[in-house]
Amino acid sequence: MKSQARFGALFLAAWCSLLTGGRAEEAVSPPAIPKETPEQRDARMQWWREARFGMFIHWGVYSVAGGEWKGQPVRGIGEWIMNSANIPIEEYQTLATKFHPVKYNPAEWARIAKDAGMRYIVITSKHHDGFCLFESKVTDWDVVDATPWGKDLLKPLADECRKQGLHFCTYYSIMDWHHPAQYRGNDRAYNPTRIHPERKREYIEYMKAQLRELLESCNPEVLWFDGEWPDWYTEADGREIYAYLRQLKPELIINNRVGKGREGMEGLSREDREYVGDFGTPEQQIPANGLPGVDWESCMTMNDTWGYKQDDHNWKSAETLIRNVIDTASKGGNYLLNVGPTGEGEIPAASVERLAVVGRWMKVNGESIYGTQASPLPSTPWGRCTSQRLGDGTLRLYLHVFQWPESGRLTVEGAPGRPKAAALVADGSAVPAKPEGGAIVLDLPQKAPDSAASVIRLDLDANP
Repeated sequence: MKSQARFGALFLAAWCSLLTGGRAEEAVSPPAIPKETPEQRDARMQWWREARFGMFIHWGVYSVAGGEWKGQPVRGIGEWIMNSANIPIEEYQTLATKFHPVKYNPAEWARIAKDAGMRYIVITSKHHDGFCLFESKVTDWDVVDATPWGKDLLKPLADECRKQGLHFCTYYSIMDWHHPAQYRGNDRAYNPTRIHPERKREYIEYMKAQLRELLESCNPEVLWFDGEWPDWYTEADGREIYAYLRQLKPELIINNRVGKGREGMEGLSREDREYVGDFGTPEQQIPANGLPGVDWESCMTMNDTWGYKQDDHNWKSAETLIRNVIDTASKGGNYLLNVGPTGEGEIPAASVERLAVVGRWMKVNGESIYGTQASPLPSTPWGRCTSQRLGDGTLRLYLHVFQWPESGRLTVEGAPGRPKAAALVADGSAVPAKPEGGAIVLDLPQKAPDSAASVIRLDLDANP
């Protein structure tokens, strides 16, 4: 345990006490959110909008438990075991003494993501249990001080991501079951935490200190917040954190859970969707109509848990995952697909196998996902559609056909233009396309190029 960390924590508490005069929290004027023009915002968001597909990684000391406590399976998702099994802090801390990820290979993790066609990685720097995968000077509850591993886990992964051409991003939980400023919601569970009012400012400053450490150590391009639902955390708190981070790193992208705008925005007006943060975060769902006018990202598990759980074998098929990538892009969003490594640092084989299949599809058809926009078609009963405006004004549609028509004729209703050319993306072979009765009809080969989704590139002579 390092004395520097204890000194830093004591100094932080003392400083916050002086700031508030030892009284309950007083209002602190937040820094101003940096102003930017729409063009500057577009430039900041460009890589993220074009990426469309990323890997979520939930990893921590809960991965050692693997969904079991004292030899018994615990219901619920793996990373919530401290709450689900109602484990006292002192007992939960013993998991850290067993966290020694000897199979952790950052280069292999980055390769798996890249080969799957993913363009970025988001990894848990600190989940609700408060444990940090990076070295923090304001706590000893981190991988460097509390585990036999004794080394920062995030910086090597950040370095490997950049070496392999991936964007590196980090998740950070606002709710913290371990920090003494917060306390359990009731005698049966930690969630949602309550806070000692006189220590709230101390905790906000604790978060700021750790977030600054993250920016300085591994320089994430997205900060992905979670755990914002306890009543003590407010939208004003979110604006303060958002402004603080954007001043430290103006190009940083931050999700809406830095404030109180969690999810469920579908069907709301543009005005009602106003929130602090740069993109919405529907969880375990792909909104039926997307979220028009809002940048958004669907995060989803590959089985039923985020953190590793050894008895969860309810895996989605590779076909489902491929179609989820397509479905999300067709509605203008990103797809963030989760893996939960073991306590030893190994991504489960079932995840790796499915990602390899998705990657083979993306290698052939990735142009129909990356940098595309939502479908302009009123309906696509045969599958999904993404779009792209080319430099010469051509509107390019990518038709993702899930159900290959037995008749050999694919009818595209409501296309905003006349057909110029069409071809299969898989091999470039031409597909005859002609206007017919207000629609466009394509004559397809007898056999579908891909059973999960076959893609046709259809160029239209369309007005902007």
